[in-house]
Amino acid sequence: MEDMSKRIEPLAYRMSPRTLDEYVGQEHILGKGRMLRRMIEADKLSSIILFGPPGTGKTSLARIIAATTKTGFNRINAVTAGVADIKRIIADTQNHFITPSGRTVLFIDEIHRFNKAQQDALLPQVEDGTLILIGATTENPFFEVNKALISRSTVFQLYALTEDDIKTLLLRAIEDEERGFGRLNVKVEDDAMAFWTAMSGGDARIALNALELAVATTPPAKDGVINITLEVAIDCMQKKSPAFDKDGEAHYDTISAFIKSMRGSDPDAAVYYLARALYGGEDVAFLGRRMIIAAAEDVGLANPQMLSIAVAATQAAMMIGMPEARIILAEAAVAIATSPKSNRSYLAINEAMSDVATEPHREIPMRLRNAPAKGMEALGYHKGYRYAHDYQNAFIDESYLPESLEGRVYYEPSDRGYEAKIRSWYKRLKGEKENVSEK
Repeated sequence: MEDMSKRIEPLAYRMSPRTLDEYVGQEHILGKGRMLRRMIEADKLSSIILFGPPGTGKTSLARIIAATTKTGFNRINAVTAGVADIKRIIADTQNHFITPSGRTVLFIDEIHRFNKAQQDALLPQVEDGTLILIGATTENPFFEVNKALISRSTVFQLYALTEDDIKTLLLRAIEDEERGFGRLNVKVEDDAMAFWTAMSGGDARIALNALELAVATTPPAKDGVINITLEVAIDCMQKKSPAFDKDGEAHYDTISAFIKSMRGSDPDAAVYYLARALYGGEDVAFLGRRMIIAAAEDVGLANPQMLSIAVAATQAAMMIGMPEARIILAEAAVAIATSPKSNRSYLAINEAMSDVATEPHREIPMRLRNAPAKGMEALGYHKGYRYAHDYQNAFIDESYLPESLEGRVYYEPSDRGYEAKIRSWYKRLKGEKENVSEK
């Protein structure tokens, strides 16, 4: 009997689906009646770009298309291919003897690794339909692929597989006698299966690799059963790789979620996304800067102390370093998330910047101008200025804005946190008549 644990091809490759009915997951694009499934089944494929995390079935989908289409099929990898490879495929496609249909499906794995010149070389033939492009990428194509190619393609997003999907694939590999371990007596304990489905991160390849390693390294018991326990499962599962790339989309998505969680007053989510960023190796200084911005933009004067807390936390985290810096950053993140919020000062500066940009040369009132040299006051500089501290409450009810902007309101305090006190105080101040204080 052939030892299925010693097959040359990796289990993940052997268990690749051969038909759409064997394909697991991505029901939103491949379920019955969905557009991509209809295109494949009718062999009416147009150029598409598939993007999603590793192990979600992009390459498997390309293999299914290759097996079902009557059009010529070529596959290249953007890491090793160049413009010469593209030109060769185009020439073969245009040769009626080699390609009678005059069309070729070209699958480019990791298309985001093609530079602009390489991507541009595809445009004319994708445009006229000579090449039906299938691009696969783990990066967001809207960032990494030329806009011209994007506009000529339909983009389909693939999502991480669910735990049920992973379990289905593992059970199939255990039971399949032709491609999997069905000829062996493999038993995976429930807690071991649960561990793999949870820790694979939605990546079928990671789960199948763990199963293959477990079967290959676990000797059968006397009754011939290869029993995979939780201990074996843990030992055979590589450390879960976080979906985080400091230069990729996952970086921006994680940081965006972190900021929005603090802004939305959800300390649990804020700590979770902070943990994801730290686990992925994010720079503590960068995370600190984002919290400083959040303290000023989203908390603002509803809690003025929060800016000082964020600055202190950033400085302390940079001094201490990881792993203890996580404690300091978490404290600041929770503080920001649970603080009253106001973006009124943020809105105020934005509106003021807009006015400055549209008319930057509004005249500053003469009484507010500096008069460092003798004779300047005779020209009107500083003349008529009244010192606020000479008046009751150190307040004078007059405008300090340029004349053309008098009456313009940039800052309107909210009724949240400390800003409510500012609102009350300012309203009361404005309602009082100006009185010179007695000295």
